[in-house]
Amino acid sequence: MLDQMPALRVGTRLSEQLADALAAAIRDGQWRAGEKIPTEGALVERFGVSRTVVREALSQLRTLGLIATRQGSGAFVREAAATDDSSLLLTPDGSLKAVIQMVEVRRALEAESAGLAAARRSRKGLQRIRAAVLALDKAVALGGDGVAEDVAFHAAIAQAAENPFLLNTLAYLNRFLLDATRVTRANEATRADLEEAVRHEHLAVVAAIEAQDVAAARLAAATHMVNAAERIGRADPAFWNSQGRAMAERLRDDLGR
Repeated sequence: MLDQMPALRVGTRLSEQLADALAAAIRDGQWRAGEKIPTEGALVERFGVSRTVVREALSQLRTLGLIATRQGSGAFVREAAATDDSSLLLTPDGSLKAVIQMVEVRRALEAESAGLAAARRSRKGLQRIRAAVLALDKAVALGGDGVAEDVAFHAAIAQAAENPFLLNTLAYLNRFLLDATRVTRANEATRADLEEAVRHEHLAVVAAIEAQDVAAARLAAATHMVNAAERIGRADPAFWNSQGRAMAERLRDDLGR
């Protein structure tokens, strides 16, 4: 099946292109639920990329809830990833309101995720969160949109919460939140002060988790989501018409599959 996949292009990050290609193969049914996906070596050979690129792509698929890794056995397609999503209760209409509604869902889940992370985080878990923040800063500094890194940051917090049900719920929703994150980050990238505000909000969450202050972590995470909704709500209409609506419509299409 690997020979049916498109070649990667120069320009866009290779790991993102590979993640998109593999995600499309999963959603198109090339790999069924529970089926093992090709090994790192096979993906390296097929696409002519490094193992680092492959690992980053697979990490994105895990963040999106499409694959799960079994120790010593490799990566397998998750049950929910290869099934018909027609049973989803979420029905956004591809509008600004839909993106804000998604942010509202994140506010409820991520506030609790941050609170639990503050209460339970290990030293290793905190290191992962810090590394995720640094990776996000680096991506933005290099001119990237930081979408994958933003999602990975919130995933690291969920991991530190040490609640598998919460982690699985966020992993499932991340498949749909990715485009909503693209919308919010694209809007924030239009102004330096918005980008800086987001960075400070992330750091406030990290600081509260580091201090193991549960109440402050919940408040910082909820505030971040409230502010994200307000920022996109105040977005310039020209931005929304040229970029935001197209992104939101991709979100609607993903949910409608």
